[in-house]
Amino acid sequence: MTSLVRHVTIDCSDAYALATFWAQVLDSKVSDDDRPGDEEALVETPGAGLLFIQVPEAKAVKNRVHLDLQPQDRTRDEEIERLLGLGATLLDDRRNPDGTGWATLGDPEGNEFCVERSEAERAATSAASTDAAAASAVSTDS
Repeated sequence: MTSLVRHVTIDCSDAYALATFWAQVLDSKVSDDDRPGDEEALVETPGAGLLFIQVPEAKAVKNRVHLDLQPQDRTRDEEIERLLGLGATLLDDRRNPDGTGWATLGDPEGNEFCVERSEAERAATSAASTDAAAASAVSTDS
């Protein structure tokens, strides 16, 4: 192996404030070394940390990289409601009536991220599809 991702770096106007938002999203914390007003703030997470860097220019276009979140202990819809309560905004709702799909949210500075279905929701949809296919096969065999 040649490299590992150490940090995903996100430009922003207030590094500490945005790091605090993401720390809440990820049930983590801002590094003990970081304080309000710092030009950098780190949220350590399993795998790669999120490093927020203060820059003078405002966000001007759609992100070219974004995070996809998968809830671990709640449904996608419950997680979306929790994140909206933390200050996220709903940008695009791609949830489907059959339970598939995702939602694109924006963090307090407008950076896009998606919330997908939990593993349990994926398994339930997969099981329902398998059951429907089996029922269809039985009815065509009769």
